[in-house]
Amino acid sequence: MSIVGLHHVQVSCPAGSEDRLREFYVGVLGMTEITKPPVLARRGGAWFRAGSCEIHCGVEEPFAPARKAHPGIAVSDLDDLARRVAAAGGEVRWDENIPGLRRFHTDDPVGNRIELQQA
Repeated sequence: MSIVGLHHVQVSCPAGSEDRLREFYVGVLGMTEITKPPVLARRGGAWFRAGSCEIHCGVEEPFAPARKAHPGIAVSDLDDLARRVAAAGGEVRWDENIPGLRRFHTDDPVGNRIELQQA
């Protein structure tokens, strides 16, 4: 047995936030929404994919955003994505704590921390 990759990361969201999440994950980050299996779709939330990266936003009540835990997403053009996040009203927090790694943090519309890094 060997691990061959990471399939997805699950983050929480409050009920009714799906449209705001779509605006961010699809409209800003450029991911594609993927259809949840019917039994899971009844629970709410939304799933997104870009390449082999999947983020599953699942409804959790009571909801508390992940402020420390986060998905780290590698992107081909970090500067372009930082401009898109800022243009959409998101905060871009550059982080130079890891030598040789260009990255910034932002928050999704419900407050979950997201890390974007240069591939």
